[in-house]
Amino acid sequence: MIDVVLADDHPVVRAGLRAVVDGQPDMRVVHEAATAEELLRWLDAGGRGDVVLLDLQFGEGRLGGAAATGTVTARHGVPVLVVTTYGTDADILAAIEAGATGYLLKDASTDELARAVRSAAAGEVALGEAVQRRLVGRMRTPAEQPTARELEVLRLVVAGRSNEAIARELFVSVATVKSHLAHVNTKLGTRSRTEAAAAARERGML
Repeated sequence: MIDVVLADDHPVVRAGLRAVVDGQPDMRVVHEAATAEELLRWLDAGGRGDVVLLDLQFGEGRLGGAAATGTVTARHGVPVLVVTTYGTDADILAAIEAGATGYLLKDASTDELARAVRSAAAGEVALGEAVQRRLVGRMRTPAEQPTARELEVLRLVVAGRSNEAIARELFVSVATVKSHLAHVNTKLGTRSRTEAAAAARERGML
């Protein structure tokens, strides 16, 4: 029997995860936590599980899932399977770099979640299909990333600044701003300043 621990700040989500887990013949939920801090207190007090299903965001001022993952894996050695709505490149990489064994989006199917729990319990990497597609896509894109200055220009685009306003704010010429944006479009495979800003935000660069 695989003992599963749930950590998510939404009761409805926890109820849904519990229904999936307890509906499997080889696994059961042994504890639920509404915050990452609560999860760590339970583990520090001697709580034990074979897999932790962990969200990434627990609200303003709360310990995030990526940071909690690092503590859970380093201090307790329990495999962490991230189950979240956040699927940007930055979110995925932060969780995996922190030590997560797997990463699933909350729209994953019941079967996919059950398989991932079994894989995580066995110490195997468990990446959801949507997450795998994102990572493969990232690997296939050019390695060159926008520079700090180019990202600064994009942040101002997101803030609604015109090229002229950006030039004034950064003390450069309009031609330089346009050059930065052209380079960004090339690196991100986009065709306009607006599309580039949206792509950078989607990939977690901003």
